[in-house]
Amino acid sequence: MGKNKKTIGGEIANRLRRFTETFERIEDIADLPKVLTVRTVKLDLRPPTFDAVKIKEIRTQLRVSQPVFAEFLGVSASCVKDWEQGKNVPQGPACRIMDEMQRDITLWRNRILELASLAE
Repeated sequence: MGKNKKTIGGEIANRLRRFTETFERIEDIADLPKVLTVRTVKLDLRPPTFDAVKIKEIRTQLRVSQPVFAEFLGVSASCVKDWEQGKNVPQGPACRIMDEMQRDITLWRNRILELASLAE
């Protein structure tokens, strides 16, 4: 290979060498942001809220009873009943799971069927 041609390995080695040299010149850790690019990613991880109609719609699309839906979510059947009657609202992980369910109902229906067949 000619001397003027760059290889991927050579380019990686060159960049690592430059990074190491730059890093070794830093005398105080407080100077790190001046030398290196630091990015902060902020995510909105709050799950959406679900009303009685939406909860029943998801469960109906999954084709499961309240007790089966409850067991899958890790809550009591009476809890799901209360959600669907508007007496209470789901919180935290249940909302996160229902959010994922509504994004791909077929995947979750198949997952529940798979688990049901394992229980036989």
